Amino acid sequence: MSSGDLPEAGFPAPVYAETVLGPNFEDAKKYFLDGLLEIHYAHTRMLACQGILTEGEAGILIDALNGLNREEIARARYDGSCEDLFFFVENLLCRACGELAGKMHTARSRNDIAITLYRMGMRRELLEFATAIIEVRAVLLDLAAEHLETVMPAHTHTQPAQPTTLAHYLLAGAEFLERDCERTQAAFARVNLSPLGACAITTTAFPIDRYMTARLLGFEGLAENSYGAIASIDYLTESAAAVAVAMVNVGKLVQDLLLWSTREFGFLRLSDAYVQSSSIMPQKRNPVALEHTRILASRALSEAQAVFTCVHNTPFGDINDSEDDLQPLAFTMFADARRSLRLLAGLLAAADVDRAKLARRAAADFLTVTELADTLVRQEGVSFRQAHAMVARAVETSGGDDRAGAIAAVLLEQNPSLHLSRDGIERALDPENFVRVRRVVGGPAPEIAAEALGRARTQQARIADWIRLKEEMLDKSRQENRTGNAG
Repeated sequence: MSSGDLPEAGFPAPVYAETVLGPNFEDAKKYFLDGLLEIHYAHTRMLACQGILTEGEAGILIDALNGLNREEIARARYDGSCEDLFFFVENLLCRACGELAGKMHTARSRNDIAITLYRMGMRRELLEFATAIIEVRAVLLDLAAEHLETVMPAHTHTQPAQPTTLAHYLLAGAEFLERDCERTQAAFARVNLSPLGACAITTTAFPIDRYMTARLLGFEGLAENSYGAIASIDYLTESAAAVAVAMVNVGKLVQDLLLWSTREFGFLRLSDAYVQSSSIMPQKRNPVALEHTRILASRALSEAQAVFTCVHNTPFGDINDSEDDLQPLAFTMFADARRSLRLLAGLLAAADVDRAKLARRAAADFLTVTELADTLVRQEGVSFRQAHAMVARAVETSGGDDRAGAIAAVLLEQNPSLHLSRDGIERALDPENFVRVRRVVGGPAPEIAAEALGRARTQQARIADWIRLKEEMLDKSRQENRTGNAG
């Protein structure tokens, strides 16, 4: 029956079914059905191992679980005959093995089942999120390898500041993506703790083995305190925080890329596969893929913020505010974040860089005069403040002529006692020289950036291995839980 057919006097009221129970039933099927059945397998095996169920009873229950038609469950629509997916599945098990199905629920509650489901879903999302991050990072590293000597202007306060290289810029992005992965790994470590066995909130008098169910479900430890296992929400907020920080990072990068794609800058040209024209202006090449990347990142950030808003100032206990109505928001958050990251990786891999324009801009607007001041300090023995004033006066007197020769002529005219030659001044003002001499760790000199690139690739391999090992761990525990071969 549909929710509209439900009697107003009985549970559930039609409007309650329509606004809460029906949508939650659909969400549970979409996100939590597999996890719910995994919990049933693990808990049943543990009850038998602990002598709370006989082996024969456990065998009948496992057979009943094996006999469930998942596709049929997925097609089911909420009809008010039960409260939620948990009871819907329990009713199916009762049809298969009678009252024995009720024994499966010994020493557990929907409370600890629900939090276990949420954590099981969250850990998979975190692994997929980390995978999307390193896909973008791989593109940045490949581009950096191509552009170790591509000189470009670096900006501060949105104004041209000093020459750097495109590799130096891209490696900065790769570095924050590495930190985003580390935050995701840290969140995974705290998410992947089992609350099962906390029951309603105070555990149980039955001699259950929480470590066994944790192992069967692929958890790496326990959310030990039973009150905290049910009441704490930081497994979710930490995950949302990791997404939020990553999306802010991505947004800052995308903002630059959009600016670089303008005709006025022209540093970056997206592939035709990632641009759209105008319905009225035939000449347009709109970099819309970058705009979609930005809004998807903003959506994911907003959804992460919404997670915090939903749980802020809620009681420290079992509460619906952090359960069925909230959890789908976290899945949407991760989905939008992955969409943004995947699109960014794709468009960057196919984009072209205008090296010549970058080089021209790096040589313009007096961007190299910091190195001229540094050269005066090194070769003339003046303080940096004196050198700064000398160069500033020469720049001001030049009347906007930013050619190296013009600046050299003015500087020598104003300071005839200088030992520095005209060639030395022009060399100091060369943008390629500016980059080459900055050999401090973390700087843009090609050999320094190449070393950083090597370290970044090593870390990339470590992150990829971590993701692979965690996925294999979860897949293995799932297989062993299904077959009963966990030992």
